[in-house]
Amino acid sequence: MAEKRFRTREEAALKDTWAIEDLYRDDQEWEEDYKKLEQNMQKLSAYQGRLGESAELLLDAQKTCDELNMLAEKVYVYAGQRLHENTDNSIYQDLSNRAQGLLVKLSEAQAYMEPELLALPDGTIENFLKENEELLVYRQYFENMIRQREHVLDREQEKLLAAVGELAEGPKDIFSMFNNADLRFPEIEGEDGEPTEVTHGRYLTFLQSRNRRVRRDAFHALYGKYGAYRNTLAAVYRASVKQEVFHAKVRRYGSALEAALDRSHIPVSVYDNLIDAVHKFLPEMHRYVELRKKFLGLDELHMYDLYVPMVEDDGQSISFERAKEMVLEGLQPMGEEYLGLLKEGFSSRWIDVYENQGKKSGAYSWGAYGTHPYVLLNYQENLNHVFTLAHEMGHALHSWYSDENQPYIYAGYRIFVAEVASTCNEALLIHHLIESTEEPGQKAYLINYFLEQFRTTLFRQTMFAEFEKITHGLQEQGETLTADRLCEIYYGLNREYFGKNICVDREIELEWARIPHFYTPFYVYQYATGFSAAIALSKRILEEGKAAVEEYKSFLKGGSSRYPLDLLRMAGVDMEQKRPVEDALRVFTQYLDEMERLAGNDKV
Repeated sequence: MAEKRFRTREEAALKDTWAIEDLYRDDQEWEEDYKKLEQNMQKLSAYQGRLGESAELLLDAQKTCDELNMLAEKVYVYAGQRLHENTDNSIYQDLSNRAQGLLVKLSEAQAYMEPELLALPDGTIENFLKENEELLVYRQYFENMIRQREHVLDREQEKLLAAVGELAEGPKDIFSMFNNADLRFPEIEGEDGEPTEVTHGRYLTFLQSRNRRVRRDAFHALYGKYGAYRNTLAAVYRASVKQEVFHAKVRRYGSALEAALDRSHIPVSVYDNLIDAVHKFLPEMHRYVELRKKFLGLDELHMYDLYVPMVEDDGQSISFERAKEMVLEGLQPMGEEYLGLLKEGFSSRWIDVYENQGKKSGAYSWGAYGTHPYVLLNYQENLNHVFTLAHEMGHALHSWYSDENQPYIYAGYRIFVAEVASTCNEALLIHHLIESTEEPGQKAYLINYFLEQFRTTLFRQTMFAEFEKITHGLQEQGETLTADRLCEIYYGLNREYFGKNICVDREIELEWARIPHFYTPFYVYQYATGFSAAIALSKRILEEGKAAVEEYKSFLKGGSSRYPLDLLRMAGVDMEQKRPVEDALRVFTQYLDEMERLAGNDKV
């Protein structure tokens, strides 16, 4: 059979491409801004050593910084998005490289500002804020900087730490090169009977195969390879943990966990509450595992059986036009204003829809302050991609609301809240689809999809978070993180999280060795907290209507003008309490109950 030929970029219909001209009409206009930025960044040197002279001078310096960073963002985004349209295009490879280089120069040009501001005598900035009302817009920025002053060292020590910081990237770089460039997995016999190499990209596809032999062989092939390097990988991970513990201690934090969370002003109790709340609901996870075994008709469930859908998709083809209608129908509870913005995004070419030769894979929302957001898709006509559309438009409208309501310095939102709006959209859509579907098989498929979001995001990411807390804690206590110790911890967590209704294969004890996020410590918990907040918010929107929507939109408008926890409180969710996580897990329990009722239906 002939291979499917991807269309070229030139063959794509205009209506299916994003309106890149809303950023720059053409490359020449981009060149003009590039040169302008290159020339104007020299202005920053005029403020060096003088930031404490007066409120007016500090305001001028901050405004200049904002103007340059806004321009740099626009230059960078245009070059990046043009490259993502076709990564083989050498013209945009060059533009993108030039834009990245210019961003580095701008970063270097303004690097003196925060250390210089922190070195000012106590009360200087507060007095400036009283003297000049225009400077008040930067209060949150200054307060967050000063808040962390006790963890900033003197100039020479900071200089030394900056040099050490480059070395500290070593474990992450080594793991990345090993995992992505050097590691090769064996071949297995694929579904078609042909030898097929296991790769990172194919692994999940193998685990979703209806052929259990394929799932099992892929599982053993992957972990057999990691097992061969278990001691090397333990040494790399141990080095990563050691440097995090070292930096936290030097900066006078109580722990590496406290240091990581302080960047977004998150108390350690939020992390602990997440783990405690999930532990309380582990019996529901165990019940889900037992139900999975029943649906798959297995006498014994294994770890390689966790990703195959319990219910097969009906294979229905969903056009992009229909996908947009489904998203609009699902998000009706958000009200006319939100729906109007969605329609504007659909009709005004915010979205680059289909695959073409050389196009960047995956999906994302991106953009530059002062223009509408953009969404890159590689749309396939299935339900998963309908959810991707809802998800990315959630990001896009979060950006739109933030940009419209915040000055540049606060327009970008922090990672802790980044997945809330996108996941809330998905939750509203899945609720609508489940409630409007009478056919038992389709309803079961949709509930299975939603339950898997809980398993892979809330339960699994919390298990990851608990592993990180344990391993960093042991390092802080002086214990050596050997391969055997890491495997023992990880295997024990899997037994605890999945329960007695599954055979916890010994190979899973090596999963810690393949998780790239472990080299950005204490990051993954935010997927679980963000998911919990989104489920709690979607539940509130469905139950309370317009009042809840308006409070939710106040969160969307907040950008980073407040700390993440304060922004979520504006929407009615207090992540310092266990309740939002528990409320989300009660939704999991409700749908699990429904899935159990469907299990007895012979049409499923």
